[in-house]
Amino acid sequence: MYAIGIDIGGMSLKGGIVSKQGEIIRKVTVKTVTGSRSRLMNSLFELTSDLLNNSPISRDQLKSVGVGVPGTVEPYEGHLIYSNNIKVSHVDIGAGISQRFAVGCAVENDANCAALGEMVFGCAKSMKNIVFITLGTGVGTGIVVNRKIHSGAGGAGGEGGHMVIKKGGLKCTCGRKGCWEAYASATALIRETTKAIKKYPDSLMSQIAKDEGKVSGRTAFRAAEKCDAQAINVVDQYIEDVACGITNLVNIFRPDAVIIGGGISNEGDFFINEIIKHVNRDSYGSTRNPATKIVRAELKNDAGILGAAALCLGN
Repeated sequence: MYAIGIDIGGMSLKGGIVSKQGEIIRKVTVKTVTGSRSRLMNSLFELTSDLLNNSPISRDQLKSVGVGVPGTVEPYEGHLIYSNNIKVSHVDIGAGISQRFAVGCAVENDANCAALGEMVFGCAKSMKNIVFITLGTGVGTGIVVNRKIHSGAGGAGGEGGHMVIKKGGLKCTCGRKGCWEAYASATALIRETTKAIKKYPDSLMSQIAKDEGKVSGRTAFRAAEKCDAQAINVVDQYIEDVACGITNLVNIFRPDAVIIGGGISNEGDFFINEIIKHVNRDSYGSTRNPATKIVRAELKNDAGILGAAALCLGN
């Protein structure tokens, strides 16, 4: 038995055909179109058609389609209520895919899907309580309590990215000021790196950005590794902001582990170890309470695909 898992991100839609054992046997990526319900659905149709029409499995082996989407989802209806990052609201994703392809469709928040993916196929198989954090276009949080996703009333809960860490701070895309997402997302890191490059055009960050043709979430980290003072300032502040939000979540949930995904998590041991140091120092009880396990997502960029498929596979 197989399912299609689709992960809608701020930049791209990634989909794959997934076996019950968690093997992705084919994967496709298309660009995310923001701000338009019809164009978003057309992108989903394009990706799903590609997977179905060029699949090594037969149609009768496909159980259903799972979709992870950033924002508030009414999971029983498959209805996207609101997404600030892809700038759409009230999209009947589940019904649209079911009607178009005559197949069942389950829809869930993308961070919840990634958390489920790690719990079913990844590093959290033996855990009961986890907080999954994805650092991408925004900051998504998936909260699992006793191996069940905590979605809150109407599917609108678990939005850790929109807790305020700096009262009266920068305006978030959700409209509120000072949200964690406005400081800890890859988008925020790119913004702060760009500002530093403009202020210090002779910095190594500036040279790296020129060589790569763009400023990315990696730019400041690459320059900091080579002891660029301005890059170190950017990275240190970013890590402090990421750790602030994680500490808040640890104080509320005390999970078995905090699992960090998204492109920034690929910065490796230095990034994770710095987060651990900040969180263990600042969390409630500090060294008097057991240290919270903080790990990088095992499934990396496939967590969303695998978690969306797991919605359908009944693992």
